[in-house]
Amino acid sequence: MSHQVEAMDPEHPEHHWITTPVTAALLRGALDVERTARGVLPHRLPGWARAQCADAQLAMAEAQPSGVRLVFRTRATAVALDAVPTKRVYVGAPPRPDGVYELYVDGRPAGRGSVTGGDTLTVDMTTGTAEHRPGPPGTLRFTGLPGVPKDIEIWLPHNESTELVALRTDAPVEPAPDRGRPVWLHHGSSISQGSDAAGPTSTWPAYAASLGGVELVNLGLAGGALLDPFTARAMRDTPADLISVKIGVNLVNTDLMRLRAFTPAVHGFLDTIREGHPTAPLLVVSPILCPIHEDTPGPSAPDLTALAEGRLRFRATGDPAERASGKLTLNVVRDELARIVARRAVRDPRLRYLDGRDLYGEADFAELPLPDQLHPDAATHRRMGERFAALAFTPGGVLTADGTGS
Repeated sequence: MSHQVEAMDPEHPEHHWITTPVTAALLRGALDVERTARGVLPHRLPGWARAQCADAQLAMAEAQPSGVRLVFRTRATAVALDAVPTKRVYVGAPPRPDGVYELYVDGRPAGRGSVTGGDTLTVDMTTGTAEHRPGPPGTLRFTGLPGVPKDIEIWLPHNESTELVALRTDAPVEPAPDRGRPVWLHHGSSISQGSDAAGPTSTWPAYAASLGGVELVNLGLAGGALLDPFTARAMRDTPADLISVKIGVNLVNTDLMRLRAFTPAVHGFLDTIREGHPTAPLLVVSPILCPIHEDTPGPSAPDLTALAEGRLRFRATGDPAERASGKLTLNVVRDELARIVARRAVRDPRLRYLDGRDLYGEADFAELPLPDQLHPDAATHRRMGERFAALAFTPGGVLTADGTGS
């Protein structure tokens, strides 16, 4: 791996920085790395998949590096990351906090911070328009690290895309060795991407992975868990030991398809995954509780009255009577997913089903309601992560070889 010694940093004259190019060898959790004019941009869908869908929401979500981390081994006592984040601004809504980067040293939390500056994406949800303005890179620094060989992980923000301009250290780096942990490949919606989690290691999948001792590849895509064939093919082609797909809420809140299309689309999605992973434990997870859509179809829409008051809340705009014509609700989705899995499991004994309400149900909603009626808060992410790890990764769990399912 090539390195270049730089001049002293005037803000930190004690450090003689070594610049290491950011490459795929230093990144985990990304399926693609795009070279840009300023650096590299991690992607969670490969380029060929991105080319098959022009949806701006999907493009934004897959470029937000939930579960993606820089991983390397070094004796460095100081680490600096130059990056260009993209800050999102929603017209009329409260300002969003800056994305969080989290440092782990030999598997233990050792610091967190944000990168200022960067580009700005201003979104007007009432008109569906967005404006992108470029901005300068910023720098994140961690200092005072022990000067011994150690594994460094820098988890990138789960909800803020970030171009990586330069990795600088005061000692050489090399790729960290593979520790042999099972790889868990997960796909879901904004809830799986992390929604309002406290940071990138606090999304429910990242927290569950840490408790379960597995390596996470998170294909949670805000607004993008829509049974897209290219996502299934990306999962088919991604090395993994354990696989889960959380299906339902985006199909309801976008009102994308009817029950007639939903059932064969689920079968096709699972068939494609099985082409690449014929014997891996495969878990289908239905939606967590979301009262506005339990029995009311979508689409969901921002509550303009709340937005005028500076609050972001969503409401269901469908009519419960439309279920008779095949419109999807969360209860319709759960019933159909359970039926599909039960039928397929006769020939696929490593396919299992988990009711999402086992992660977050009515009692949880009473205690920890969804702040905007769709997305869990930080405390709920932690609870869901704990429950998923207990249900999936403990002996006999639904993602273990000897699991019995639920």
